[in-house]
Amino acid sequence: MANRCDICGKGPLTGYNVSHSHVRTKRRWLPNLQRVRTVLKGRPVRLRVCAKCLKAGKVRRAG
Repeated sequence: MANRCDICGKGPLTGYNVSHSHVRTKRRWLPNLQRVRTVLKGRPVRLRVCAKCLKAGKVRRAG
């Protein structure tokens, strides 16, 4: 399953861990995804939404 926000499309970023001796190893930064029950087109649906979209009010929780 892809690590993507269903609202904004935010996904993982890649880069390096850099040690004091400048040895570089690959790493990934994953988005803070939350499973949220919301209402789309009158039906309750589960979405994977990043915390930034939740805090911005782009998604309303079903309840």
